[in-house]
Amino acid sequence: MAIPTPPSSSATAGGYQSPKRSLGFFANAMKRKNSFIQFFAMTGILLLSVRSLGQKYRINDLMEDNAALKEEQEGLVLRMNNIKQSLLAEAAVEPTGAFASRLQRLFGDDS
Repeated sequence: MAIPTPPSSSATAGGYQSPKRSLGFFANAMKRKNSFIQFFAMTGILLLSVRSLGQKYRINDLMEDNAALKEEQEGLVLRMNNIKQSLLAEAAVEPTGAFASRLQRLFGDDS
């Protein structure tokens, strides 16, 4: 009496082995080593290019912010000087001159 053998795991439904068995990822990579190296190198270059482009736009944004802050600082300095001048002018009207001398010491003016 013959004992039937179970079909092997590599057999297809028809009982025949597939001649074009798919290779695993690493076997495929080793077979096409140059293509994979070129792919990874080009991917690296692309990622570096995108990163440098992002940094370029970030630098441009920072330069614009710097210019806006300088303009704001100039405006604040002008405003502060106007306030100083108007306070000194009002203090000069006072007959005793004590308030004017105190303001001049606070502002650090020698005039």
